[in-house]
Amino acid sequence: VQLQASGGGLVQAGGSLRLSCAASGRSVGNYHVGWFRQAPGKEREFVGAVSRSGVSTYSSDSVKGRFTISRANAKNTVYLQMQNLKPEDTAVYYCSTSVSTQWYQGKAYNNWGQGTQVTVSS
Repeated sequence: VQLQASGGGLVQAGGSLRLSCAASGRSVGNYHVGWFRQAPGKEREFVGAVSRSGVSTYSSDSVKGRFTISRANAKNTVYLQMQNLKPEDTAVYYCSTSVSTQWYQGKAYNNWGQGTQVTVSS
């Protein structure tokens, strides 16, 4: 499955953005989907994930209560709704897929598509 993240941009602190992860080649409904981000000079960080069915989600402590992951399998798309954005959220955001039962862990993911830049100004 090929993945394409989109929806990034420049936003002021406290603002909101919704990122989309569009899948092609295969149905995204076959996979758990995770979101990651990488800031300049830093390692890739696991932001959170949604289970294949969409019933369960996981969010890292750094975004819990501010970011929400959802999916629309019929549209072959997964979303990352980001609210109350902070300058430290500035990064390139990526989505990835997994078939592992440990989908709530970053190590379960290794399929990387093109990311989208999110910049939060103070």
